[in-house]
Amino acid sequence: MSSSARPSPGRRPEGEHEVKGLAFRDEGASEEEAPPSPAAAAGPRVGWRKLTFLPVVLIAVLLATWLWFRQADLDALSRNALGNGQVTKALWQHVELTVISTFFVLIIAIPLGVLLTRGAFRRATPFAMAFANMGQATPAIGLLALLVIWLGIGRRAALIGIIIYAVLPVLSNTIAGLRANDPTLLEAARGIGMSPLGVLTRVELPLAVPLILAGVRTALVLNVGTATLATFGGGGGLGVLITTGITSQRMPVLVLGSILTVALALLVDWLASLAELLLRPRGLEVGT
Repeated sequence: MSSSARPSPGRRPEGEHEVKGLAFRDEGASEEEAPPSPAAAAGPRVGWRKLTFLPVVLIAVLLATWLWFRQADLDALSRNALGNGQVTKALWQHVELTVISTFFVLIIAIPLGVLLTRGAFRRATPFAMAFANMGQATPAIGLLALLVIWLGIGRRAALIGIIIYAVLPVLSNTIAGLRANDPTLLEAARGIGMSPLGVLTRVELPLAVPLILAGVRTALVLNVGTATLATFGGGGGLGVLITTGITSQRMPVLVLGSILTVALALLVDWLASLAELLLRPRGLEVGT
């Protein structure tokens, strides 16, 4: 092969563009022209030991708790609080509160974060962030009490309180992730013919995904913890076991409610970290 047919050392294959160390390929570029991804060459980001450590520990803790309750001498009040499916009911209510509140946090905070980085809406960003900061700065029990006075006792007041309390991390991380994108990279995307929606969905949001997922992970753990206060508004959850154990001075009930809450929070955090690993985009590669 003649020397003229060889690509120069600093030249990337045809169909691929590079801006400040970040590269992406046109849709028309063939797979054979694309160099192997450094992330793929490096193998999985997290080893199996790290992925399986927390679930193994949680299983061991829950098994030890179950064995302790098998041999524990419970009085009639403790058996009444823990029997007849009360524990399963409280755990399921807690999971429902966490899932529903997180769903509404996502559909509120992420679109709002995108909107506040577009054009004239950027001027409203300080006001939206101030409002979100007020929601999280307010003590959760005080916010729930105000909502119960306004909406009455029930799950609706508890859900609204949890949602208000968890909007801030997702909203702030969405705005920060979109603002951190390299303007030169966005100009390059527009230069190859992408529409504004295409630039948002194929360049801006994928680049912001790690920060957005970190905010979602924080919101999930916040929701699990805040949901324990739902019992004061009649929303149920594991907070029922905790408050029953405190008011009746029954340590087994308090211990079980606390352990299940901590285990659920750790499990949710582990699942969120796994989702963060799997959903992190691999289409944008770091140039060498």
